[in-house]
Amino acid sequence: MKILIVQESDWLERNPHQQHHLMERMAIKGHQIRVIDYPIDWPTNNNGGLLYHREVHDNISKIKENANIQVTRPGFIKIKGLNYMSLFFTHKNEIKRQIREFKPDVIIAFGILNSYNASKIAKKYGIPFVYYFIDVLHALIPEKSLQKIGKVFTRKTIENTDLVITINKKLSEFAVSMGSKPDSTILIDAGIDLKDFNPDLDASSIKNEYGIKDNDIVLFFMGWIYEFAGMKELARELGKNKEKYPDFKILIVGDGDAYDELCQIQKDYDLGDKLILTGKQPYTKIPEFLASADFCLLPAYIDEEIMQDIVPIKLYEYLAMKKVVIASHLPGISKEFGYGNGIEYVQKAEEVLEVVKKILDEGRYDEIASSGREYVKNNDWEAITDKFEKTLENLISTKK
Repeated sequence: MKILIVQESDWLERNPHQQHHLMERMAIKGHQIRVIDYPIDWPTNNNGGLLYHREVHDNISKIKENANIQVTRPGFIKIKGLNYMSLFFTHKNEIKRQIREFKPDVIIAFGILNSYNASKIAKKYGIPFVYYFIDVLHALIPEKSLQKIGKVFTRKTIENTDLVITINKKLSEFAVSMGSKPDSTILIDAGIDLKDFNPDLDASSIKNEYGIKDNDIVLFFMGWIYEFAGMKELARELGKNKEKYPDFKILIVGDGDAYDELCQIQKDYDLGDKLILTGKQPYTKIPEFLASADFCLLPAYIDEEIMQDIVPIKLYEYLAMKKVVIASHLPGISKEFGYGNGIEYVQKAEEVLEVVKKILDEGRYDEIASSGREYVKNNDWEAITDKFEKTLENLISTKK
């Protein structure tokens, strides 16, 4: 198969998501993959000029060696507001160009504006079109005033869609509420590489590098550090109660909006090595970092709209490593994992330390961690990729 992916996030720099895992494995299987993406973090880059010029990146692999995916970035105007207007047209032209040159068998979309254009163009040329929901897309638009417009485009895209795929139950409900037909909406779970995410992995190298002692209780977070991720609140709580939790350490792997403020909190509360900020790390090192942890965290703001329906892939990886997960009581997560399957819920980040202490004091850690590993043991990426591949083959066959 020739598969064209369109998205409005950064394929190259952002941490691996569902599409990276699936597409690189599909490429290894022999399918040809091309991606149209958008460097979403361009406002924070120091590159001069008003124009971002078209780029083509060949042989891209983030997870699997030799996946060799081609990523194209259409140009746009680097002025807020005009970036979306110009993106609308440059991505539209790029999609048409890829149809002429690449001749895709199927188009899979993860964005809003370019997904809308891709759905219309795919319909015109009779190309199967898949809308893939891994987030509530319109809620991720940084400009609040544009989120309603994003919602309208999402509805219109669904009208032109042959198949909607989601990664959890809440997102399936959201897709149907936006106009997707139930019989054209399927769920393909997030996955785990169970060979890499092995609970018996040696953590000594990471512990030595970051000064983690065997008796330390390590609370771990990884990924993009949003302002609403709860990590600032948790760090301050530990800073105020260092004497109460003398062996507790927070290990944060990643960067993002709140990273600089976390560095300042580290100084203000004299946290030293009790708050370990590694910055962004290669994905291949993540299992080692996880091996060094005791508890894994997702204590995001409970009223944050973006977080209501999503289930981050990292939760599966946390559970596969046989770690106790402490997460905010968010609808998507509780609906997907339920209760008693490795996740303990909190209402806010400030509660995390007390919950950790209570679990340890009651001797419940092994029971909770084991139940989580048991719950995700069948979510191997290879099986999920096979299901995805067959889904696309059936769609293409039916469309023809």
